[in-house]
Amino acid sequence: MIVDATHGPRQNKTSEMVCDLCIVGGGIAGVCAAITAARAGISVVFVQDRPVLGGNASSEVRLWILGATSHMGNNNRWAREGGVMDEILVENLWRNPEGNALVFDSLLLEKVVEEKNITLLLNTAVDGVELGEDDSVRSVSAFCSQNEIRYSIAAPLFCDASGDGIVGFLGGAAFRMGAESREEFGELFAPDEAYGELLGHSLYFYSKDVGRPVRYVAPSFALKDMTEIPRYRDFKASDSGCRLWWLEYGGRKDTIYETEEIKWELWRVAYGVWNYIKNSGKFPEAENLTLEWMGTIPGKRESRRFEGDLMLRQQDLMKQTQFEDTVSFGGWAVDLHPSDGVYSEESPCVQWHSKGVYQVPFRALYSRNVPNLFLAGRIISATHVAFGSTRTMATCGHNAQAVAMAAAMCAESGLRPKDLLQPARMKALQTRLLASGQWMAGVRRDDELDLVRTAEVSASSSLKLAELPANDVVTPLNASRAMLLPLSAGASPVFSFFFDVEEATTLQAELWKAEKPGNYTPEVVLASVAVKLEPGKRLEAKIDFAAQLDLSQYYFVVLHKNEALRVYRSNQYVTGVVGLSQTMNAAVAKSVKQSPPAGIGIDTFEFWLPERRPKGMNLAMTIQPPLAAFAAEQVKNGYARPWMGTNAWVADVKDASPALTLRWASPQTIRTMVLSFDTDFDHAMESVLMTHSETVVPFCVQAYRILDANGTVLHEESDNHQTRNVLKFAQPVVAKEVQIQILKTHGAPAAIFEVSCYAE
Repeated sequence: MIVDATHGPRQNKTSEMVCDLCIVGGGIAGVCAAITAARAGISVVFVQDRPVLGGNASSEVRLWILGATSHMGNNNRWAREGGVMDEILVENLWRNPEGNALVFDSLLLEKVVEEKNITLLLNTAVDGVELGEDDSVRSVSAFCSQNEIRYSIAAPLFCDASGDGIVGFLGGAAFRMGAESREEFGELFAPDEAYGELLGHSLYFYSKDVGRPVRYVAPSFALKDMTEIPRYRDFKASDSGCRLWWLEYGGRKDTIYETEEIKWELWRVAYGVWNYIKNSGKFPEAENLTLEWMGTIPGKRESRRFEGDLMLRQQDLMKQTQFEDTVSFGGWAVDLHPSDGVYSEESPCVQWHSKGVYQVPFRALYSRNVPNLFLAGRIISATHVAFGSTRTMATCGHNAQAVAMAAAMCAESGLRPKDLLQPARMKALQTRLLASGQWMAGVRRDDELDLVRTAEVSASSSLKLAELPANDVVTPLNASRAMLLPLSAGASPVFSFFFDVEEATTLQAELWKAEKPGNYTPEVVLASVAVKLEPGKRLEAKIDFAAQLDLSQYYFVVLHKNEALRVYRSNQYVTGVVGLSQTMNAAVAKSVKQSPPAGIGIDTFEFWLPERRPKGMNLAMTIQPPLAAFAAEQVKNGYARPWMGTNAWVADVKDASPALTLRWASPQTIRTMVLSFDTDFDHAMESVLMTHSETVVPFCVQAYRILDANGTVLHEESDNHQTRNVLKFAQPVVAKEVQIQILKTHGAPAAIFEVSCYAE
């Protein structure tokens, strides 16, 4: 029993903590940073002011995670973010294809608490910063409302991933809030005052069918007059969750200090919308629906943005500026919203895409005037226009991984962020990031520590793609379709496609390429062929472009729209090969062709998109000579996803026992082995609400074993679904030869993007 009769004020319990890196903010950026830093071997204190992790992706807000894939609605092929961000999304697909936000909460918590180097403080809000003599952050003060403990956390390095930038703000870091003028950075898409300078918050709800009529009585504060919302006629009874993202408000207010007022207005709107759906009489299908969940904190889009040594601009995104210090990439559209939000007469968002992904430089990921402060999440150094893209969660998570690896390098050598700009250090940072699964839009990994660099690589077979055999699915050619294929420099192959022909007609086929190598926007016509077809079933159309290709890269074999034709499809999936159609995704585009107004610095181009599985099948076709784009040597070429080529070893379809063998001239000591498989980087694995038709990706290797030259099994895996398998052998393996035997895949031919071996 405790009896305390002390008179006068008391003090809360205090706890002093010391670590290598303190990360403040537990959204997706903070989670990816904490896990990356911990795995790199440094100690992390991870401070989150909410009871769960994930920020806008958590069950408290329930927004799906997206980034460069943009709902598979842009031309950014194989652009899903890598590393920890990819690991989380792939794991969530496997466990949670229904998109349950509570399951996703538990997944994030599991990933963090499994790392021994992380000390997690939930419900703990930073409210003070102590600076050193050089304006660096010496420590932060934070209070946990649940255990009444005040923490003092000291570290040589800090990462602000808090969303509003509380550490940067209290620590004196230079920041901006609002939109830059067109003149400051030459950004032609910069908004004017009528449109507004800030994006607002959103708050939404879930409904549930309980199988019997449910009545609803709205709270007195609910919006009564739906005509206050110009788009009120767009509401549907089936809308729920982040499909109601446009219930947005607050862009005309201070999105930090007036957040509570913004929340109350959003509650007014959201409860009013539900009352309208239930009680207006216009939605009889809502009779059995009940209000299952209402958001209690709004999802915040924008507040402070902090200044680094470089600010990303509209031009950097649209023109895909190349940076020597690139450490990440983005690819979501420049996505701005009217500040009046749900009360605006304008479209709730304006999204303009670039022709490909853009690079994110390291100089945008630390404070220019607080020397030990890294920036992560939506607060990185970008203009308001560029922020319209960099703010998306998968991009934030990917950037944060770069920050965490940089912090590990600084902690190991007593450095500050700017010290890593020295060319040799920057190359080392890029190499370590690539080795951890990060992707940097065409940057090749050149890792001197990787023993596979000196290995001779061979395989039981390598695919020579001569055919994608037809199934019984025949699709009307009511939109132009294409196969995106990795072709070698030299004479173009001869292609055949198969059709049901209703009436005599002429098929128009063309060979296209992107203007910029590494992009997937067809812009340059290389050859055109017309093929006359008579009526009939399953007719072959042979297409010989007779073109000379100047570069080994991806090309588009285009079949133009023809209502008289139905084209045959194939069940065969192959790594690095994908079928596309000239279409649009209404979630991120308004037309099959992006046609911006003149003078805003945005390109005009067509969208060519893949379909989601199970509809996402290739076109049936033959190729002569066969595509030799799947050689074993590619597992050590430094690229771990398709870019300019497949960058993968793919076994022959008929190979019953596919195997990849590494041989060295002398015995090698191997402690760690890393295998990178194909989990389809084209697929946008939205984390919540949107359901997925599969739990595993058909391209991924499911079961494999690793043996030495004597046949000793070094490792065996029976049920893999992840992209990267990092194997730590209990005892170092000394071997001149290692073989990877593929025992089973999830459907497609056996494929491996990359193999690495390390002495440690």
